[in-house]
Amino acid sequence: MPGIDWVEAVSENLCPGHLPESLLRLRARGVTVVPHGVSLGLGGADRPDENRLAELAARAEALGSPLVTEHIAFVRAGGGLTASPPLEAGHLLPVPRSRDALDVLCENVRIAQDALPVPLAVENIAALISWPHEEMTEGQFLYELVERTGVRLLIDVANLHTNHVNRGEDPARALDELPVEAIAYVHVAGGFERDGVWHDSHAHPVPDAVLGILSDLASRVDPPGVLLERDEDFPAAHELERELTSIRTAVAKARATATVRTPPPHPHPHPATEADAAVSAAEADPATPDTAAAPGASDASDASDVARQRVGLAQAALLSALVAGTPVPEGFDRARLAVQSRALLAKRADIVAKVAPELPEILSAAYRPAFVAYAHARPMTGGYRRDALGFAEHMLLDHAPGDPRTRRLLTQWWLDRSGAKPPSGRRLARLVRAARLRAPARFAGPSRPRPVTRSVPGRG
Repeated sequence: MPGIDWVEAVSENLCPGHLPESLLRLRARGVTVVPHGVSLGLGGADRPDENRLAELAARAEALGSPLVTEHIAFVRAGGGLTASPPLEAGHLLPVPRSRDALDVLCENVRIAQDALPVPLAVENIAALISWPHEEMTEGQFLYELVERTGVRLLIDVANLHTNHVNRGEDPARALDELPVEAIAYVHVAGGFERDGVWHDSHAHPVPDAVLGILSDLASRVDPPGVLLERDEDFPAAHELERELTSIRTAVAKARATATVRTPPPHPHPHPATEADAAVSAAEADPATPDTAAAPGASDASDASDVARQRVGLAQAALLSALVAGTPVPEGFDRARLAVQSRALLAKRADIVAKVAPELPEILSAAYRPAFVAYAHARPMTGGYRRDALGFAEHMLLDHAPGDPRTRRLLTQWWLDRSGAKPPSGRRLARLVRAARLRAPARFAGPSRPRPVTRSVPGRG
């Protein structure tokens, strides 16, 4: 396809020592590849995990990437900071726009910047829910984040549209307030509306409303690059080309009518940016970020442990209500939280089916209702691979499925992936050992697990 100068790959899908042949071919052609992380949880109350940062850095180095991107979101909560069980959202959830949350986010961003070999850009996310009693708008929150850390921004105009439909936020006001000069590049994506809720699917055509926000942004600053996000349900090549042409046209028309933007009053200047070095979207290449030290990094004090604990308690209460059925925290919209809870459950079932595609093959139509029944009472605590194993173990302990052949296939799948283990008192281990002794022929065949596709939470 002509005119594609760079692409983005979800970082967690990549193994640095075994990059997909498709990405190697792109790199050989000189196409820039940017790793896009979805699991770091920079907006969470805990400091960023060193291993996750090291993995993100390794992917950037393996790809020769000019920068890496992540999200302004939290993806897990609980644990030692709050003396509560650790919980995984399996999705990007919004941080409260409060002073405490901003302090925590700024420190986490600086930790990530210090650990990464290339500059970092962070993305605004799409959200179904709003935090009560927020102290700042999204634009103000991003403005202060950039000023205090010097981090670049990945602005997703589709997420601005999502937040307009779901939370009543004005995209134009957000563009008025945020530092557009700090933009590294822009995301554009499609979605769909159901029962008054916009779902940022990355699997549908880009609507005119999103292209309109892109035009508004491009009239204020020349974006260094624009990327079409399409994660699944890929259309024919000519349809993708049509969407890319629509994006280029929207940017070009906005340039032709661009006016000088007057920044909103603020007591401090914007951080240094590369707005003057921006290139056209058709020639987009985010390969020239400034590697100078982040301005303002020494001006802001680190988030206190007390602030981290306050943020952690609030996030744990919200996530527990979403995935564990605990009471809804005061001030939240109960109906909207119910929508978010159902969406998390559906996404969890979908991603486990991608991580372990053999499970829906083995269980057929029974997979989804069985998994939803399992997940309702068991919040995710250790990622999707462990979730898949836990689901299979739960089914076997529950003497399901009822069909003996299906149960044998599920048992073999669990054995292949759980690995060799010493004798255990666990009920499933005893069950499996007994089954092996009674009917060894049932477990004949290759003992090596079949390859599974690694997948991750959806992006905002």
